[in-house]
Amino acid sequence: MFRAIACTVTIAAGPALAQTPCGGPFGGFVEALSAEAVERGQKPDTVDAFFDGIRQDQSVLDADRRQGIFQAPFIDFSRRLISSDRLERGRSLGRDYATTFEAIEAEYGVPRGILLAFWAFETDYGSFQGDYNTANALVTLAHDCRRPELFRPQVFAALELFAQDAFDPDTTTGAWAGEIGMVQMLPEDILTNGIDADGDGRVSLKTSPRDALFSGAAMLADLGWRAGEPWLEEVEMPTEFDWYETGLETRKPASDWAALGVTARDGEIDAPDLPASILLPQGKDGPAFLAYPNFPVLFEWNQSFTYVLTAAYFATRLEGAQIYDAGNPEPGLNGAQMVRLQEALQARGYDVGGADGILGSGTRAAVRDVQRELGLPADAWPTSELLERL
Repeated sequence: MFRAIACTVTIAAGPALAQTPCGGPFGGFVEALSAEAVERGQKPDTVDAFFDGIRQDQSVLDADRRQGIFQAPFIDFSRRLISSDRLERGRSLGRDYATTFEAIEAEYGVPRGILLAFWAFETDYGSFQGDYNTANALVTLAHDCRRPELFRPQVFAALELFAQDAFDPDTTTGAWAGEIGMVQMLPEDILTNGIDADGDGRVSLKTSPRDALFSGAAMLADLGWRAGEPWLEEVEMPTEFDWYETGLETRKPASDWAALGVTARDGEIDAPDLPASILLPQGKDGPAFLAYPNFPVLFEWNQSFTYVLTAAYFATRLEGAQIYDAGNPEPGLNGAQMVRLQEALQARGYDVGGADGILGSGTRAAVRDVQRELGLPADAWPTSELLERL
């Protein structure tokens, strides 16, 4: 059995501890963050050494604003990410690290397909792990007022790793959003779930596949992954159906969906007794999936619906599933049209998380409501007809 290396975590703040506000001059923000770190219990010398070389990184902010790939619909996105080479390499690595994956599944219940999918998508099986300075990236994003609540805790987590001699603010690099290693974990997740699986005394997520895979599995288990249960299954839908019942918001036992005419594409529903949702990433005429309770856990790794669905589907392919039936979905909206749609939905009072041109869960839920209101098939797939009606 492998366990996380013991850590003395000092990142939690007491209720009366003031938080450094985002924005303002960057230098002043770093000074205030340093003072807060000392208040949290870190030694002044450690804090000074950590923040001494911190610089604002404009390229990180540029990358944060530039995420157009997530505007692609599921079919296009999945075909872009899943190549025959990536599939074969994943299967080959599954064989090469069979002993590791067997130990992981026995310990945490996380199957190899899931870990291989994130290993593939996050860093192309470790070949490109990002070259952004991690400390600079985290402090830059904590200072930026778009999502400071996400990144401030990661700064203090990185500082704690530095205090434990497990992070170098000058040389540690990773993704623009501060993730580190082969499966891209944030500092808080490393503190909580970092595993020294190869027994060398360090959690080496950048150089040790065994450490990275065990740590990723420990994180998923900590987030609620349920051992021995499926996560996604392709299904075929009946012609007549209440499409408003689809989406992550509605769960029914898979056997109830079967009673309504939903059938597994491979012949039998995987887990008829488990609650499941029906996902139609491109509407009623495109691919269809049953999403089981393990599926939402994956959103803790990435918030993009299209990314998570693609990773979950790729994991099933790595474990033997067939290529999905793409169907013949209606053309969707381009980025500019999606922004107009989101603005129209916001004008109607829907919270879609901003007009960013990305068809996320909030926009899908709003689209489904408006489709039903307008007498259209409520399958959460926005089309030009819907945009014109609005």
